Amino acid sequence: MPAGGTAVEARAPAGMAHVPGGTFAMGCERFYPEEAPVRHVAVDGFWMDRHPVTVREFRRFVSETGYVTLAERPVDASDYPDADPALLVPGSLVFRPTTGPVDLRDVRNWWEYVPGADWQHPEGPASTAAGRHRHPVVHVAVEDAQAYAAWAGKTLPTEAEWERGARGGLEAALFAWGDEFAPGARMRANTWQGEFPWQNLRTDGYEGTSPVTAFAPNDFGLYDMTGNVWEWTADFFMLPDRDAGHSACCAPSNPRVSEPGSDEPIPRRVIKGGSHLCAPNYCLRYRPAARQGEAVDTSTAHIGFRCIVRSVPSSTAARE
Repeated sequence: MPAGGTAVEARAPAGMAHVPGGTFAMGCERFYPEEAPVRHVAVDGFWMDRHPVTVREFRRFVSETGYVTLAERPVDASDYPDADPALLVPGSLVFRPTTGPVDLRDVRNWWEYVPGADWQHPEGPASTAAGRHRHPVVHVAVEDAQAYAAWAGKTLPTEAEWERGARGGLEAALFAWGDEFAPGARMRANTWQGEFPWQNLRTDGYEGTSPVTAFAPNDFGLYDMTGNVWEWTADFFMLPDRDAGHSACCAPSNPRVSEPGSDEPIPRRVIKGGSHLCAPNYCLRYRPAARQGEAVDTSTAHIGFRCIVRSVPSSTAARE
């Protein structure tokens, strides 16, 4: 065991950090309505991937299993009766910056469905993931993330587990590192600086995704918990109960939403953390409390994932 380490840390699987169990204030009431109200929840301790699953890690999974992602499979036209037939081919959503300000209410101004875009071809069939082996894998739907997790002997975190990890023990802090966006004028995450979706100042040094350890970890030793890529969770998306008002003394334990809403034509899962496309003028969601619902049949250039383990068999524990 390293000097100063703990017995818990010694049992951690390789590449994972321990997130201690406890009660914390989940949510935020300062920004978007789907984050409110602030409510206390309790989670048991678990181990979490130190960073999002990378292209290199996902490539090993595909090499060993022959797995084909959703973005690479033929599209069943019966699932999309109103779609343009030209788009009923394997592909994924790719970000295209605009040449100037646009109506931010219409995401079609910057998202384009690109046939042939997938995790190995992030911008389309003529592109490659070469040189991005340490970047988060993207263009993965939630079922792709779940397949990887099962292969690795892990699982996706619930929303509460994810947010507990992202906060790093900083109760009620605005960001994963505190309340100041860029303390000491130093960028702490890969986000969009400038006016989205046309003016990217790249103050953080990156356009697009960044290597998973490019920015400092939080106090739990977790990298990229906000910014870089959104991350899939296991929970279906629902609005929090505004009448909940849970106090710390009676917080629900290990909450999860395991069934989609009955009125959802396509089920949505919660994604967390924001991405390199989040900007102050649009999607200020590079915060632990931020959340969105994403359709389960969606893959994009800015969504990835990381996994957790809730109990560690002795055979998988890291040896010091």
